[in-house]
Amino acid sequence: MKIAEDRTGYLFSKRYSNYVFMLLFLLYMFDYIDRMVVTSMFTSIEKDWGISHTQSGLLISAVYWAIVILTFPISILVDRWSRTKTIGIMAIMWSLATALCALTGNFVQLFMARMLIGIGEAGYAPGGSAMISGLYPIGRRARMMGIWNASIPLGSAIGVLLGGIIAVKLGWKHAFGIVAIPGMIIAILFLFVKDYKTVDLSFYDKNSNKIKMEKKDMIKEFISKPSVLFTYFGMAAVVFVTTSILTWLPTYFEKMRNIPQETAGKMASSVMVLALVGAPLGGYLTDRWRKSRNNARLLFPALSTLLTSIVLFIALVFLRGSVQYIAFLIFGILIMSFISGAASVTQDVIHPGLRATSYAIAVVVQNLFGASTAPVVMGKIYDLTNIQTALSILPVILFIGALLFWLGSKHYVRDLGRVVQVSLKTE
Repeated sequence: MKIAEDRTGYLFSKRYSNYVFMLLFLLYMFDYIDRMVVTSMFTSIEKDWGISHTQSGLLISAVYWAIVILTFPISILVDRWSRTKTIGIMAIMWSLATALCALTGNFVQLFMARMLIGIGEAGYAPGGSAMISGLYPIGRRARMMGIWNASIPLGSAIGVLLGGIIAVKLGWKHAFGIVAIPGMIIAILFLFVKDYKTVDLSFYDKNSNKIKMEKKDMIKEFISKPSVLFTYFGMAAVVFVTTSILTWLPTYFEKMRNIPQETAGKMASSVMVLALVGAPLGGYLTDRWRKSRNNARLLFPALSTLLTSIVLFIALVFLRGSVQYIAFLIFGILIMSFISGAASVTQDVIHPGLRATSYAIAVVVQNLFGASTAPVVMGKIYDLTNIQTALSILPVILFIGALLFWLGSKHYVRDLGRVVQVSLKTE
């Protein structure tokens, strides 16, 4: 069964849509640079302040805890007020918070500054996904989501790379000040971007009467769509793994292969930056497969996540040395190929006036059960055992994620057919 392509075209001109997309990409990249720059500096911070591995993990979790608390209310502001103004203000806030990290004098101060970064970043993913869903036709949605989400590994890799280099050359505090500046510039530019009009929250009954949504209708919009519920938790499983790898892979290379801190950061960033290939490629393949397979948006993430689980298991359990590193590089390509289809599902099967809210729920679930939990859980296992044992649980988590995506694929087409069709209008 084929799904008809959306023929409504672009919201703005193709050229202007691509300009807005470029700014969205850069903001997401600097979001993750600011978020992950600390990871390759753990050894330096632990040495200077005498903190534990668990406390190092908390410096990552602090960001995600703030996101979990605030992303839902901010996403409502995005959906009901302005995507461009909200995104610009948030980006300015997280850039200032990153610069503040350079002025901290102890662990508690750095922890609180990291939470401020999370407050600024809380609504960006929902706002950005809603903007992209509005800018591009549905037939290109997974592809553009894939390219946009490629900024996550790119920003993470740059952050890890810069953190290790600057920590060695100038001292670790300088890294925070340096990476904060470009994000601030892009944020100011985004304040002047055009937006689309806020979508009326309404639906049609069996007699084609237009009815304004109440709170119970909004709740029903989500809980009555199994495909998106399975997607939320499938994303959480993969995010648990990606956050664990982003946080602890430099340490793994340092401890298991006796590699210097700066080199370990470079090797880890090389693994993560290969998702630049995987995320867009996953989006391209998903959109192509969707033309002949109606549930490809979730079936592809199920298959790619299962393959990622197998590759990571082989790398951690059976391989060592250069061959292991090659397997990690393959893992780097595969790990983010799920995101294009999964992120698109959070937009496809939900009322257009609730798109940011939908992705906010995804962010809350994946951060609560994935990103905020992973650094501390892995750090605790590392404290009790070793880094090898800690990372060895990750293939199992990926297998669970693949299963959840597969279950969601069974409901996708029915859920898609129940979505209210709304034409977006420019301001």
